Amino acid sequence: MTNPPMPDPSSMRGAVDLSSLASRRSAPQPPAADGSAPAAGEGAPVPASALVVDATDQSFGQVVELSKRVPVVVDLWAEWCAPCKQLTPVLEQLVAEYAGRIVLAKVDVDANPQLAQAFQAQSIPTVAAVVAGQPVPLFTGAQPEQVVREVFEQLLQLASQHGVNGRVDVGEAPAESEEPVEEPLPEHVQEAYDAIERGDYEAAAAAYRTALVKQPSDAEAKAGLAQVSLLARLQGRGIDEIRQAAASAPDDVDAQLAVADLDCSGGHVDDAFDRLLTLFAKLAPADRDPVRARLLELFEVVGIDDPRVGAARRRLASLLY
Repeated sequence: MTNPPMPDPSSMRGAVDLSSLASRRSAPQPPAADGSAPAAGEGAPVPASALVVDATDQSFGQVVELSKRVPVVVDLWAEWCAPCKQLTPVLEQLVAEYAGRIVLAKVDVDANPQLAQAFQAQSIPTVAAVVAGQPVPLFTGAQPEQVVREVFEQLLQLASQHGVNGRVDVGEAPAESEEPVEEPLPEHVQEAYDAIERGDYEAAAAAYRTALVKQPSDAEAKAGLAQVSLLARLQGRGIDEIRQAAASAPDDVDAQLAVADLDCSGGHVDDAFDRLLTLFAKLAPADRDPVRARLLELFEVVGIDDPRVGAARRRLASLLY
């Protein structure tokens, strides 16, 4: 795997215009304890709950303000994106380890299209940062923990060069008793999550299948099985290898299924669906089952309530009947 590019001071300006988003506020900034308003960039403490925040098109101005005190990593993700579910826990864990020196802002690209466009998120996960109000591109795709850690170290160096050396006051975390107690996961779902963390997608798939045998209507297990099956199919295969095979054999079903998997995992959902539906229409009825089965599986990966899935389902139905 090629390491992602590290932050560069030259990337601090020009790549992304955050000015319109920076001017927005979902709520006024809270006053300091003495009643005075905190000045931008002074490093006033903020609650530990702000270590990981859900940012929106409307609230991103607060993220820009916070970036004048501490670098903010921006995680652009979506619920249907399997690689995002690999990467986000790594980002959250490392942000916690840095104990307030870095804040993580999570952006659901489906719900916040302006931020997705501002950060030029052509595929997800896309990870960027904001330092002193300016954007810094970091990397795309799920990355190993060590690579992300190296990127964070480079980001802190870049932030220091621009006078951003603050820290979130983690001492202001709410009392443990105030936090909601999470219900334990079902045994086989927990086994699947543990296997995913190890990168053992076959074991995760087996755990989800066991969960479905016990509870066939378990929608979460069904979606989880589709997601880890997709990751297992792509594991160990190079992007260039998959795309070259598909380009050289446009009628090869296996090659087209593989590149559709790749497109879906990278966030190019419409491309994946269109590729498979176009292939489905060209095939003889006896040869269509593998393509139909893969489409149904990718529908689960994306989420059956997603409007793109609805449109693809209707197109598939028109080709069937």
